[in-house]
Amino acid sequence: MKPISFIIITYNRVHDTLELLKNVSSLNRAAELLQDVIVVNNASADDYGVVKAYISETPGIPFKFIDANENLGVTKGRNYALKFAQGEIVIFLDDDAVLQNADALENVLTAFDQKGFEARPVAIVSFKVLYYDTLEMQKNALPHKNFERYKDLPDFFTYYFAGGAHAIKRSVLNEVGDLPAAFFYGMEEYDLSYRIIEKGYCIRYDSSIVMLHKESPLGRKPKSDKQRMMWVNKTKVAWRYLPKRYFYSTAIMWSFEYLRKVGLDPAGWLRGWKLVLQVPRTERRTPLKAPAIRYLREVGARLWY
Repeated sequence: MKPISFIIITYNRVHDTLELLKNVSSLNRAAELLQDVIVVNNASADDYGVVKAYISETPGIPFKFIDANENLGVTKGRNYALKFAQGEIVIFLDDDAVLQNADALENVLTAFDQKGFEARPVAIVSFKVLYYDTLEMQKNALPHKNFERYKDLPDFFTYYFAGGAHAIKRSVLNEVGDLPAAFFYGMEEYDLSYRIIEKGYCIRYDSSIVMLHKESPLGRKPKSDKQRMMWVNKTKVAWRYLPKRYFYSTAIMWSFEYLRKVGLDPAGWLRGWKLVLQVPRTERRTPLKAPAIRYLREVGARLWY
């Protein structure tokens, strides 16, 4: 069994996906280290013929192209892809990205071999993310909210990860469960991270693995819908795992963030509040125990919002 599975969820990005598959094929020891490369077409109507042709012409890399029957979203798409992945370590990469360094696979394995935080073994390694065109660091992809303090560090322990640029141990997923399927878009990283931290693991950022991100300003959902999903999902995470005061602060602060990002949108803002106010009735609380809360504080987690 080879150690690494690679998962890519694609939707209407034929040529970006093709570039990424070529990039994966070019990585050092790819044929030796990759158990499988799972590509899930998330119900796009675009013609992926050139991608399938490249896969058939590249037998040395274990590509598997799978057509989903519907748009599963980010979390369900990744959970679906995991059914086909057999590696001990699973890399998730966005379909609008490539890896910058040829030794990325080797560096992933090395990062998991590093000492964890105190007695906590490393469960997730989050990658460094730069913009594809400018090579500037993508601020919102650094897995820590104290950007100025952490941006230049080669590695650090943290409390969440970059959803489209990370690797995770399959054994940990088997222990804590998959990504939250109800989260169509946004904040699934926090939900999974808190479950992993509760189980006694840690999360590591490692700048030796670099993703180049062709970020789209349009995104996959209309801006208001995307922002509202992030607001509601973040409050769900706070309600499930954190002391109740953080649920209330998160709900309020993210309501302001919605208005800041979307602009004046009373109807969308009220829809968001309606969903947020339902959270205490629809979501079960499983608060983190003292050791997990202590870890969050020691790595400088931002909990208020």
